[in-house]
Amino acid sequence: MTRELPLSGIVVVELSDSASAPFAGKILAELGAEVWKVERPTGDSARGWGPSEWKGDGAAFHALNRGRRYLSLDIKDREQLATLHRLIAERADVFLHNLRPGSAAKYGLDAESLRVTKPELVHCEIGAFGKAGPLRELPGYDPLMQAFSGIMDITGEHDGGPVRAGVSIVDFGTGMWAVIGILAALNRRHVKHTGAAVDASLLETAIAWNCVGIAGYGADGYPGSRHGSGVAFIVPHRAFAASDGALIVSCANDALFVRLAAALGHPEWADDPRFATNAARLENRAEIDRLIGERIASGTRAQWQDRLQAAGIPCAPVQTTPELVGHEQTRELGIIGAADEGEIGVVGLPLSFDGRRPPPLPAVRPIGADNDLLGSVLPTRA
Repeated sequence: MTRELPLSGIVVVELSDSASAPFAGKILAELGAEVWKVERPTGDSARGWGPSEWKGDGAAFHALNRGRRYLSLDIKDREQLATLHRLIAERADVFLHNLRPGSAAKYGLDAESLRVTKPELVHCEIGAFGKAGPLRELPGYDPLMQAFSGIMDITGEHDGGPVRAGVSIVDFGTGMWAVIGILAALNRRHVKHTGAAVDASLLETAIAWNCVGIAGYGADGYPGSRHGSGVAFIVPHRAFAASDGALIVSCANDALFVRLAAALGHPEWADDPRFATNAARLENRAEIDRLIGERIASGTRAQWQDRLQAAGIPCAPVQTTPELVGHEQTRELGIIGAADEGEIGVVGLPLSFDGRRPPPLPAVRPIGADNDLLGSVLPTRA
């Protein structure tokens, strides 16, 4: 199926470490691109991330780095840097990297330098704080950006401290933005026969994720607050504790609340002026949440899920990872899989083309496993 995928024939050279750029490279590989991952001699940091490990590398590395050619090059070495330059010049449609901000030019790997001799190259740099401003040369990681952007300030329980999202939403989001930029640049190259310099950053992604809160602040000066599993602008829209776990209940409009009240056995709530509209429920959040919570606590997740879904109320159990992996819905989607027997299953591309999901990517290989291929793909120098 690889030859049928949208990016079949596109070659990507990925000089990457940690999460954001590898996630972008993973997406490009799943879309059919031939991706050459370049690691420093000691390897990508994620190879050593724990606590979970598979065949000597961190499980995180397996999740983010399958389906590549694996090269080891020390760009501080003049000859090895020259090899990387030749690989980009001779083979790459796209060069993707997340070098420390400001360091690409030192090695001639910035867009301006590379596109002098290869103007059709799509160059994508993933940075930390962005290309401008007093912090532009600082390094950064996902939790720093969740903190700096205000996301952490509005995440957590109302009476608790700030909380980081349990997954690396900024790293992965930045990888997605990078891919969007790369695809747009490739489309423009197809039309105008010129490449592009694409820039993405962790901070800009985090700011984008906080777009609703920023608009609210611009409208009325409200800085935002923490609502646990809920949100600032809809009630009820949060988790409630059943007798055997938690269940998210979402009523995004007043008609849904009428159905919810009836399904919970209290249709009178919909006529109560304290709860009849979302605006009123926002004013009386604590009381309506208490009433709903007391009712849901009287049954199991499955009992309430059956009743609420029958009434057309959006709801979902708060599941553990084992529950998610084992759920029939997840299995039917076929989004978790491995290319070979004896490999752990990892999450594939959350897209399908003509009804078919791209196949699982091949397993990761050791650092520099494909260095011997360089001689066959680069022309012999006179």
